[in-house]
Amino acid sequence: MHNYLDFEKPVADLDSQIIELKRISGDEGSLDVSDDIARLEKRSRDALIDLYKKLNPWQKTLVARHPDRPHCVDYLSRLITDFTPLAGDRYFAEDHAVIAGFGRFNGEAIAVIGQEKGADTQTRLKHNFGMARPEGYRKAVRIMEMADRFGIPVLTLVDTAGAYPGIGAEERGQAEAIARSTETCLRLSVPLVSLVIGEGGSGGAIAIAAANRVLMLEHAIYSVISPEAGASILWRDAARAKDVAQAMKITAQDLKSFGVIDTVVEEPTGGAHRDPEAAIDAAGRAVSAAFAELAGLDGPALKRERRQKFLAMGRDLKV
Repeated sequence: MHNYLDFEKPVADLDSQIIELKRISGDEGSLDVSDDIARLEKRSRDALIDLYKKLNPWQKTLVARHPDRPHCVDYLSRLITDFTPLAGDRYFAEDHAVIAGFGRFNGEAIAVIGQEKGADTQTRLKHNFGMARPEGYRKAVRIMEMADRFGIPVLTLVDTAGAYPGIGAEERGQAEAIARSTETCLRLSVPLVSLVIGEGGSGGAIAIAAANRVLMLEHAIYSVISPEAGASILWRDAARAKDVAQAMKITAQDLKSFGVIDTVVEEPTGGAHRDPEAAIDAAGRAVSAAFAELAGLDGPALKRERRQKFLAMGRDLKV
């Protein structure tokens, strides 16, 4: 059984009927209900396709946060071979919210930096729900600088509600660490591709996503603030998050039209959580195409292109 979101109730009801018919068919072997099952399965597929064609920004936010959605570790295990994680920022500590290291992508050396939310209670606590502390961003800087030194392309996987806002993180220079990581992205002399796989939240995301190419999964979100936090600031009412999600233009489709991202990666019908392997494979093909586009550029050209990409955002905007 899937973990159904609230707006998926019509599909959940149909799938419950299918399960019940299959149970009856199994208990009473003489009863042939295969035609009924096939009819309901078609209705369920059609209902799912129809629902996901018309998702509003808040519904996309829920899909982006779905607990079964593939996370950073899933992308690493499927796309990256010979991955060797490196720990610590050489200043303070290891931050498990950021996974970083070196491996091979399509047989070529690559540096990978990703934000990991965790898949169950134990791993969510270990990875701090994907919310990095300063040492996480300083670790990212260490890996990017190492990749730059050895001429190795960098791939970043973005999935965070935002940087960790705790007192300790602020005491250790959270803002400076985010700024330094963003600066490092912009001055790399190697290709940098970022893929938003779930949530791209505020500075916590841009710190590893100031890239030559920014890709987003079809139902991911990318915003300056979470809808709930925005609603709390504007109206002192987090319940109005749906209104903020609509107003902020946080979907991949809107951001592509504004030039904030470069590519929207299609997800399987019903979201990446329904077929993680297909979603990861599609993302892998898009990442491969992005690196192929950058292959002929030297260091100064890569830096210049990256700089111009971000300077151009918000200019010549037709509203």
